[in-house]
Amino acid sequence: MGVIMGHEPNGKPGWPKTVKEWLFTLDHKVIGVWYLIGSIASFAVAGLAAMLMRIELGSIGPDITGDGNVYNLWLTMHGAVMILGFQIPALLGFVANYAVPIMIGAKDMAFPRVNAMSVWLLWSGILLALANLVIPDHFNGMWTGYPPYSTSDAAGNTALYSLVVIVLGMSSVFGAVNLACTVAFMRCKGMGWFQMPMTAWCVFTANIIQLIFVPVLAASVLLLSLDRYLGFGFYNPETGGDVLLYQNLFWFYSHPAVYVILLPFMGIIFEIFSASAKNMVFSYKATVFAVLAFIPAGGDVWVHHAFVAGLPDWLRVLQSFTTLLISLPFGLLMLSLVGTLYKGAIRYSGPMIWALGAWVMLIFGGLTGIPNALSSIDYGISDSYVVMSHFHYVMAVAGTMATFGAVFYWFPKLTGRICNEFLTKLSGITFFIGMNVVMAPLYFAGIEGMPRRYMDYQQFADNPTIVNAQYWSTIGAYITFLAVLLMLVAWIHGMLKGKKSSQNPWGSQSLEWTSAALIAGQGNFPSPVEVVEDWHPYNYIDNPKPTYITVASNS
Repeated sequence: MGVIMGHEPNGKPGWPKTVKEWLFTLDHKVIGVWYLIGSIASFAVAGLAAMLMRIELGSIGPDITGDGNVYNLWLTMHGAVMILGFQIPALLGFVANYAVPIMIGAKDMAFPRVNAMSVWLLWSGILLALANLVIPDHFNGMWTGYPPYSTSDAAGNTALYSLVVIVLGMSSVFGAVNLACTVAFMRCKGMGWFQMPMTAWCVFTANIIQLIFVPVLAASVLLLSLDRYLGFGFYNPETGGDVLLYQNLFWFYSHPAVYVILLPFMGIIFEIFSASAKNMVFSYKATVFAVLAFIPAGGDVWVHHAFVAGLPDWLRVLQSFTTLLISLPFGLLMLSLVGTLYKGAIRYSGPMIWALGAWVMLIFGGLTGIPNALSSIDYGISDSYVVMSHFHYVMAVAGTMATFGAVFYWFPKLTGRICNEFLTKLSGITFFIGMNVVMAPLYFAGIEGMPRRYMDYQQFADNPTIVNAQYWSTIGAYITFLAVLLMLVAWIHGMLKGKKSSQNPWGSQSLEWTSAALIAGQGNFPSPVEVVEDWHPYNYIDNPKPTYITVASNS
């Protein structure tokens, strides 16, 4: 088929053999594993904080703490670490690093050294965040860091909060540049834009959003420290500043960040659904354009976070419209997922159970989000458990289920083994039940008027809906904790005793399963890969096999 000059990949199938190779690697797959380890560690910390809050809220009155500052510390660590330390690194770090380059036939990332720097910046940010648990003046200004509280002495170490966000933001920006360039310029020969897997499209789009909006978040938290320690007054009305400036800057990034998390985990669901149903992604090109629509549409929805902040009526009406507009591309993605399953010979494997759970949670979250978009309704539910429950359904719970589903899906490529199907399914079903028991009652508590971020609810002692909701939500937290333990058992058992995997256990048509070794070495492929015009990652009928191009040595 012709000869391309270059060097053969010098790595053999398998993982690095020494500690030095693990620590100083430039291999995107090993870096992806480092992202996974860091994100799982962050999940453990953020999950522990959530359990402590749930135990505190299980009944009226102080249970395990009488200090509101301690509760605020748990709340701050839960939100910041779960989003910045777990979800974004797991999706745009592990999944994007480990899977995407192989999916597009690339031998590595565009900038391997920048890739290594991004993962160590992530670990630096995680360690800085964990320091907040042990320093004497810990920051307890919530994960949002709203002034004027966050710029007061009562909030603690504002500088640490700013530093953590900026360091993790730098990691995100370096990773975003790398992933965007890799997808744009390092696809294998013959692979056009509309031959890429949905995960690659979703990761590419999410990283474009990161590049646009992360600098705004970094600037907003930097100004907090300038106000607190140098008296600049950007957010101080007494010196001509405005606290609402921070609210707008923060959410100008933080609502697009919802789609930074949403898109990659929807890409994962598409991969698992298509492989499980042996169907083409329904209306593939329209689905791709729906993903791309999140870039402009996602940048004009942040104002609904400030509906109760004194905005003029005309602006609230306009922003209600733009917020509802985002439901169009989201709805197209959900319809595409339904179409992908339609008339498919669905195999309900362990990863499929996790993906189905994520999809159903996403439906619940999407439906509960429609009232939030309407300013007239938002007036009554703003800063209540309604908003918190919706947010957790649409992003936190659905995203977490999809992320863990991805770990189970690519587990054979990580270990060469398959997790026990019974444990995988049991943990997924238990997690789904547990999180619904946690979140569903809180939605009704919010309708009854329960505010978010309160450590006690003595004032609602006569409201059985709120009291019972808090009780059952805590029961759900214990069920979820059990599910996580079952999942860890499944992973450990899979690594040690799991059945050895075949080359392509899920029957996928994507390159990481059909062309690379099960555990690929550095360079990913034995020779560069070429796909023909008729090849497609979701074509399960007469799909032409990718071919290898003979490579001659320059030496």
